[in-house]
Amino acid sequence: MTSSTRPSFLHVHQFMALKPGPRVVVLGAVHGNERCGAQAIAQVVDELAAGAFGIERGVLTMVPVTNPYAYQQRTRQGDRNLNRNLRVSAEPTDYEDQIANVLCPLLDAHDVLLDLHSFHTPGQPFTMVGPTNNTGILESFQHSAQEERLVAHLGPRRVVEGWMDVYARGVQRRRQAQQSANAALLDTGYGIGTSEYMRSRGGYGVTLECGQHDDPEAVGVAYRAIRQTLAVLGLTSLALKPPASEFQVLRLEDVVDREHGDDRFAQPWKSFDPVVAGQLIGLRHDGREVNAPADGFVVFPNPGALPGNEWFYFAQKSVRTIG
Repeated sequence: MTSSTRPSFLHVHQFMALKPGPRVVVLGAVHGNERCGAQAIAQVVDELAAGAFGIERGVLTMVPVTNPYAYQQRTRQGDRNLNRNLRVSAEPTDYEDQIANVLCPLLDAHDVLLDLHSFHTPGQPFTMVGPTNNTGILESFQHSAQEERLVAHLGPRRVVEGWMDVYARGVQRRRQAQQSANAALLDTGYGIGTSEYMRSRGGYGVTLECGQHDDPEAVGVAYRAIRQTLAVLGLTSLALKPPASEFQVLRLEDVVDREHGDDRFAQPWKSFDPVVAGQLIGLRHDGREVNAPADGFVVFPNPGALPGNEWFYFAQKSVRTIG
């Protein structure tokens, strides 16, 4: 496919109330093969156009297809992963750089982000939450209470934290081992996606993993989450459903890269499959075993990961509470 066939714009829906309120942005299809968010956004746009409900305060902006080139191809990415190294580039070198140069200013103009995703293997929906309030260097943050309140009302009962910490660890390991020739994978900003960018700019954001890519229920998860977000933040008078009574909170502890195209999993793992210390997770191409370092969970297993990229994550139960 030549560059001339690549989509040259983003289609954005915006609803601006006459009364002031929060500025909320909802993204779909940051990865082109994750299509539930785009479908859910289309449903909400249709409802707003038909007058089923209205935006009474603030601003609602929705981008159904955030990466139109990848969406057109039905692939995760065009030239690279848009949800890593998200920043403005003075000299964009690939398609995702061009998207980021439009997307980042759009995020800057908002207070809250809901980013709708899906995942490779079967599993129940979950949300990714940022750090607790801190003034550290890696991801300083002061809106954890607001972010947790939003997470509590989105629907899924499973919550995952620790994204930036584990990415920093992965980049450090790659640099020490000099395992990757891809400069992006060695960049200290590699873990910065949409939600991390929002936090770095003074807002807050939640990534919602709505289910497996082809699960028809994922669209409903995304649709309900959009409406709940609008209700939580008071943009509409839609009824706010109560939060779940309890949550399973897990913390990402490590990321394991695929080193070779012949690296293979020991079994067809699903996200959040439990493992015990020492259990075989996968085998390297040369026969080395990859074992669980402790009791925990396999997260985001990707049997088709490119060499040098994330193969799976390892998580454990967190002491953090939600709600």
